[in-house]
Amino acid sequence: MTTFEHLPYWDHLTAEERMLVEQNVREVAFPKGAMVHGAEECLGLVLVKTGRLRACLLSEEGREVTIFRVEEGESCVLSASCVISQITFETHLTAEEDTTLFVLPSGIFQRLTEKNIYIRCFLFEMATERFSEVMWVMQQILFLGFDQRLAALLADYVRSAGRSTLHRTHEELARDLGSAREVVTRMLRRFSEEGLVELSRGVVTVKDVKGLEKIAGRTGK
Repeated sequence: MTTFEHLPYWDHLTAEERMLVEQNVREVAFPKGAMVHGAEECLGLVLVKTGRLRACLLSEEGREVTIFRVEEGESCVLSASCVISQITFETHLTAEEDTTLFVLPSGIFQRLTEKNIYIRCFLFEMATERFSEVMWVMQQILFLGFDQRLAALLADYVRSAGRSTLHRTHEELARDLGSAREVVTRMLRRFSEEGLVELSRGVVTVKDVKGLEKIAGRTGK
């Protein structure tokens, strides 16, 4: 049994292709904050066993903006960008917490992609989904004010986590939004003065999620 069995193309692999995966997949552990994939690397197909990855774009000045996350049980094909010549933008993957990955090396993944139409379909479908997430982030940056973006981010954290206390530093929030920590701090203080959040070291507690959603322009929700 292999960890890739739940992926949609597994039933369409030949016995030889399945054996190729099982013989070459490896388990790799990364501590929190470690670089998993950089612009000059081609890691291969990764699947998160435990933990979480953060994908970001990095400016020449060193500023980051989070474009998506890869959660437990999810896979990422952008780490095998050398297999997809159409991917021309550079992404970086870091371990957002202690993370264990199953990695199928890029050479093996490329061999499978060249021979199996189902894997090619999976590859381009996943790349399209991730590209859509990148475009959504770019739209937020281009067309929304910073107060709207931060309010939306905090509201989304609450909705997805199911709790109002967020263990996120101002620096981490700034990376998610592609902004400076000082800008995040000023806006959080404004939200605090308005009774929307409560601030403590490394923690943001949301007091009024509906108020944040109103700022974010989600009055219809």
